[in-house]
Amino acid sequence: MGRSAAAESRTGPRDRAIERVRQLLESAGFFVTDAHHVRPSSFDLMARRDSQLLIVKILKNIDALDPGEAARIAELGRQFPAKVLVIGHTSGGNELEPGVVYSRYGVPIVVEESLQEYLQKGIPPFLFSGPGGIFARVDGPRLRALREERRISLGALASIAGVSRRTIQLYEDGAGAEVEIIERLERYLSEPIARPLDLFADERPSPADGAPGTPADPDPAETPRRLRPTGDALRDGVVRQLNGMGWEVTVTIRCPFDALSHADARGADRTLLTSVGTLRTAQSRADLLLQLARVAEGHAMFVVREATDRTDIEGLPILSVRELQRHRDRGELIDVIEERGAG
Repeated sequence: MGRSAAAESRTGPRDRAIERVRQLLESAGFFVTDAHHVRPSSFDLMARRDSQLLIVKILKNIDALDPGEAARIAELGRQFPAKVLVIGHTSGGNELEPGVVYSRYGVPIVVEESLQEYLQKGIPPFLFSGPGGIFARVDGPRLRALREERRISLGALASIAGVSRRTIQLYEDGAGAEVEIIERLERYLSEPIARPLDLFADERPSPADGAPGTPADPDPAETPRRLRPTGDALRDGVVRQLNGMGWEVTVTIRCPFDALSHADARGADRTLLTSVGTLRTAQSRADLLLQLARVAEGHAMFVVREATDRTDIEGLPILSVRELQRHRDRGELIDVIEERGAG
């Protein structure tokens, strides 16, 4: 996608990191939105490759990811649905390690180098961080097969690893283990037993994988909820109108769009990104909203308070509040959006 001169003029460290990640995803075959520079925002990039939709946030220090921010990006991932990934660099003054998947409030985090190795070389991370150390998932069936094939007892393998017989059984069931234990077992067996982690899969390391615990999930009160009043009369009215048409609406916070809606319309599942505001704001957000809608394989529209003769801005459908109120059927609304250029 082409970037404006204004976007290219932003050359701060974070902007450069966002651009590197954008180019990395694009070179790996993803269709990627431009960096949007809307602040504050729950995410920086959205990307799609085939059926895989990604929502990406880039941070220098991952300590900036607080429970509320984690809840917002996780909720977006559930609602699209999309895989959420944070790219970070440091935590608590220490640099994060390549090849390790970190987690804050249930959101996976890796360094840029890990993403690069995964996309360009096909090398997945094998390690994940949890309270108490660095862990790896054990390929349980492989460990069991190797032990039985070589007629090694649970007790003997437990002695070599420095753990209990019960712990070896847990490993054979797929639990995680500390890196040092994995290394002991692999040296003894002369075979790899660690399972790779898929950055784009829905699974994520958990306490059951071997870590003593992970940070608590975000407070549900911090999570964007459907039809939660925002205090903005215009936005709340638009959300109620969409809900009345049968859209399943989620009010978004710190996003380039104000609501994310899903519904069956004209015989297909539809995704609708809706922004609310002035024509001036619509002009500044038009290209971004259209990019997001295309990557999400959905539709976008901008609802303005004032009456206007404009039906679109650069292909982004524009509806006044009164126009929106005239529509009672979501299929009819989709027809209007498509006629005005969103496609």
